[in-house]
Amino acid sequence: MEGGRKVVVSTLQFSCTDDVSTNVSTGERLVRAAHGKGANIILIQELFEGYYFCQAQREDFFQRAKPYKGHPTIMRMQKLAKELGVVIPVSFFEEANNAHYNSIAMIDADGSDLGLYRKSHIPDGPGYQEKFYFNPGDTGFKVFETKFAKIGVAICWDQWFPEAARAMVLQGAEILLYPTAIGSEPQDEGLDSREHWKRVMQGHAGANLVPLVASNRIGKEVIQTEHGKSEITFYGNSFIAGPTGEIVASANDKEEAVLVAEFDLATIKRKRHSWGIFRDRRPDLYKVLLTLDGSNPQM
Repeated sequence: MEGGRKVVVSTLQFSCTDDVSTNVSTGERLVRAAHGKGANIILIQELFEGYYFCQAQREDFFQRAKPYKGHPTIMRMQKLAKELGVVIPVSFFEEANNAHYNSIAMIDADGSDLGLYRKSHIPDGPGYQEKFYFNPGDTGFKVFETKFAKIGVAICWDQWFPEAARAMVLQGAEILLYPTAIGSEPQDEGLDSREHWKRVMQGHAGANLVPLVASNRIGKEVIQTEHGKSEITFYGNSFIAGPTGEIVASANDKEEAVLVAEFDLATIKRKRHSWGIFRDRRPDLYKVLLTLDGSNPQM
């Protein structure tokens, strides 16, 4: 029988300034704190280099994008990952010639760059106007074989889609990671999605029998838009869920946090296989998922 294979995952949560060096330094400080708690895989929130700029549609904000190769924040995190022997997914605004992406570089524990994931689902609504900046990702859903585990990583709006989680686990992901930027809704002060947000991802963990890590920012960010000011208060609530969807560690909506949880991936693998979810799947009946309007191509 396969022996134990324990891994400690961590999620970070902090308030961003609009200064890159300040935020990257905060990220490094909290990565070091997570390492001090025994973490092997450490998740930093989405687009942590600055404010969540997608509240506005501004041409000048494209200056925030940088090419993947030689990206200074990725290179700094590579050095940190190698020093500490930890895995760090790095979220950044990518410029690729005339295309732009909301991307993640997966940095392994030896500092090597295992490759790129580009956000697949791009939201467009008040306060979250990402379609102005980002092309839809073209990498497909990916799994990265790191020193400690096979990891599937997707980004914010991706986390609302069960197809993305299932696709990553089908490819062998043992842990799902979701860096995020989500908070209040500028068009509706009464709308608070935090519990819905958590439950959807808990469902991904439970439906696929894998641990899941979500990292969100905190703090109020005010952006000057083309129509005046817009503000979002990000609600944090970063959490780690276990393989039945149970929350094993969680943060509040206001305080900086470094959460950790340990999982035995060998034990979870046995439970995932014995539960029968993947044995009893019927891909031959799922072709309707390839349509937008729900028409059944099998009829």
